Amino acid sequence: MTKFLAFTFFFITSLFAYSQAGIIKGQVTDKASNLPIAFIAVAVQNAALGGITDETGNYIIENVTPGLYNVECQSIGYKTAVAFEIEVTLDRPAIVNFQLEELSDTTGTVEIVSSSISNREESPLSIRTIGTNEIKRNPGGNRDISRAIRSLPGVAAIPSFRNDIVIRGGAANENRFYLDGIEIPVINHFST
Repeated sequence: MTKFLAFTFFFITSLFAYSQAGIIKGQVTDKASNLPIAFIAVAVQNAALGGITDETGNYIIENVTPGLYNVECQSIGYKTAVAFEIEVTLDRPAIVNFQLEELSDTTGTVEIVSSSISNREESPLSIRTIGTNEIKRNPGGNRDISRAIRSLPGVAAIPSFRNDIVIRGGAANENRFYLDGIEIPVINHFST
C-alpha cells in the first residue's frame, strides 16, 4: 500500500512539474497608424514554437520552457522585427509588443513642402540601450544600473563619494536616460 501511495505521489508531482511552462504574449500593430495587424506570424527563434495574431493583433505562445529567447515577427509587406533576450518565467507571462514598419519598394508621387519655421529635435550623438539581462550579467554590478553604465566604454571612472555619471568627458547633466520610453530626469537619488 505504501509503495502504491509513493508511486502515485511521484507520478502526480512529476506531471505537475512537467506541465509548468511559460507564456509569451503581446500585440502587433502598424507603426505608422498604430492599428492592430491581423494574421501575422510570431515565432520563437531556434524553437518550434509560434503563434498567429487574431483580428485585434493579439497573439499568445504557450508551453515555452523558462529561459531567454529571441522572438521574431514577420509578414509579407512588413519589415521583420526581432525582440532579443526575452526572459520567460513561470511567474508571469512575458509581454512582447511589436510595431511593424511597411516595406516601401515603390515610390509614387513625391511632394516637398517647406516651412519658414522649423523646430529641430535635438539629435543625440550616440544612443546605448541596456536590457535587464545585461544589467543582471554585469560582473560586480549587483544589478545596479549605475554600475552597469559605468562599465561601458566612454564612461568616466568617478570618485566613490560621487554618484554622477560622466560620459565622454561631458557634464552629468548633459545625458538623458529613458526607462521604457519615458525620460528619467535624475538616474539616481544622490546626484551631486
